[in-house]
Amino acid sequence: MSSEYAKQLGAKLRAIRTQQGLSLHGVEEKSQGRWKAVVVGSYERGDRAVTVQRLAELADFYGVPVQELLPGTTPGGAAEPPPKLVLDLERLAHVPVEKAGPLQRYAATIQSQRGDYNGKVLSIRQDDLRTLAVIYDQSPSVLTEQLISWGVLDPDARRAVSHEEN
Repeated sequence: MSSEYAKQLGAKLRAIRTQQGLSLHGVEEKSQGRWKAVVVGSYERGDRAVTVQRLAELADFYGVPVQELLPGTTPGGAAEPPPKLVLDLERLAHVPVEKAGPLQRYAATIQSQRGDYNGKVLSIRQDDLRTLAVIYDQSPSVLTEQLISWGVLDPDARRAVSHEEN
């Protein structure tokens, strides 16, 4: 494995770990010692080669597909990723329940599954948006406009939806 590739792989590993709010020692604790902080740190710095088997095990530990950890998974490796879909839960709480009830229940379910109760924002996937569009009987782009008008989704989300529909 080239050192540049190892560093890119390490950056992906670090991004997933920090996205999950884990420190290196947190990984060791959560894995009950299966993943040593010093080893994971050396993978992240690109100082130590990771085998395919260990990478698959680490992806399983983080609950992500292996391809999410591999460098260059964006087209051409240089394309700007689409913006994240982030719901503003504080604003969602102020949208009348007759409008936002299904979204509020869906968001609460995701929070419960993730154990994520920060209460301010919630990242959702494109698949979540498509599911919500079915629930609301609208296309993803129409629902995106609705959520933007309610103030619960950033207008940048239009790019994520148009990126997905292209």
